Amino acid sequence: MREYIKIELGNEKEFVLKLLHWCSTFENVSFLNSNGNSSAPYEHIDVEHTYDLILGVDSVTSCEFNSNNDFGELKQYCTQTNDWLFGHFSYDLKNQIESLSSNNFDGIEFPEISFFQPTYLFLLKGNNLQIGYLRDYSNESEIRKLVESIRQFPIANCQLSTESFKIKARITKGEYIAKINKIKQHIHRGDIYEMNFCMEFFAEQATLDPVQTYLSLNEISQTPFSAFYKVKDNYLLSSSPERFLKKSGNRLLSQPIKGTARRGENLFEDEQLKSRLRFDEKERNENVMIVDLVRNDLSRSAVKGSVKVEELYGVYTFKQVHQMISSVSAELKEGVHFVDAIKNAFPMGSMTGAPKIKAMELIEQYESTKRGLYSGAMGYITPSGDFDFNVVIRSILYNASEKYLSFMVGSAITSRANAEQEYDECVLKASAMLEVLGAPHLESDNLYTTGDAQSV
Repeated sequence: MREYIKIELGNEKEFVLKLLHWCSTFENVSFLNSNGNSSAPYEHIDVEHTYDLILGVDSVTSCEFNSNNDFGELKQYCTQTNDWLFGHFSYDLKNQIESLSSNNFDGIEFPEISFFQPTYLFLLKGNNLQIGYLRDYSNESEIRKLVESIRQFPIANCQLSTESFKIKARITKGEYIAKINKIKQHIHRGDIYEMNFCMEFFAEQATLDPVQTYLSLNEISQTPFSAFYKVKDNYLLSSSPERFLKKSGNRLLSQPIKGTARRGENLFEDEQLKSRLRFDEKERNENVMIVDLVRNDLSRSAVKGSVKVEELYGVYTFKQVHQMISSVSAELKEGVHFVDAIKNAFPMGSMTGAPKIKAMELIEQYESTKRGLYSGAMGYITPSGDFDFNVVIRSILYNASEKYLSFMVGSAITSRANAEQEYDECVLKASAMLEVLGAPHLESDNLYTTGDAQSV
């Protein structure tokens, strides 16, 4: 059982910075940062979210399942540990849920599912810090010494350098447009109504400072589901704005994002762009289709009649973009295990399409990269079975041992999709990652073909 120590910090920002540098030296790290906006932009919907930062670091136990029953094994692991767990679900777990496969190239190779029971747990709200430890591994005196060592932890003040590698796109703009037009043919035939199509940007032989890269990305974006996540030599540096699924008591909450607009150059233009997004018929159609899909997914785990759309077409502003976000809640049915609630909603509708299974089949057919952790989910599970998981988007993935860097971006394709505009939306979504990695904000015609890939 965990014991907790409460500590009041004098300089919260400095301590968090040192905490990040310190924790990055361990093999298992889950640094979940809401950037001081514990519930924003969902204050009126998500009143239970109470921490600015949640960190699990080092592992007492860990698990990486490699069976056809990973969700079942996770249930057993939760029961055995009865403790806080941190980890992720790869998008390709879909193959265990449905009769699907994933055979595209994977340069990152995150495990399909991985969770760990942390040695140290940090819960921060404002200047108030709680540290949870296990009595078999530590005591109050050692934890207080640990806090002092973190306060003194050295911070390397170095500039992020990306001169040693080039960012490339897995497919050319022409290939992208051709694929979108083929996907629209499936829509016109009635195979699907909507499909999320993604493209990869990547770099080989990339030497990267993961901590500095995360800090730079977070400074640009400052999203409520930001994360620095590490499993051995694999890193996720995330500026995700999207929640996949949260459980608080018996309440489930999903908040899919569909609809994106750029920020304006001034307040007047910004408000115009927000208004245009709010009333854009195409964006609203995309959003409501995914809301219907999420309602269906939650109904599999919910008390009959409890699934509710808390908000439809909400437009929220982030540093880089405006987003259209809807919120769907449900009451978990008695007898349904919380892991099954995750499984029943996975993968998330905002990253698949409708109908979901057919959309996932076509995703595999038309995309050129195995998604892996991208468009999966990462987060935490509490001893009581509550949890909160983001959607892994707007994120840089890095395999340090292979020196392979990757990030993917995508958009929802419907019958009204314009391939050129969808491509521009992907470049907009990639802008924060491109900026962090040394590339400018790009228009689509700034991308050019070199050999087998497209360089930025």
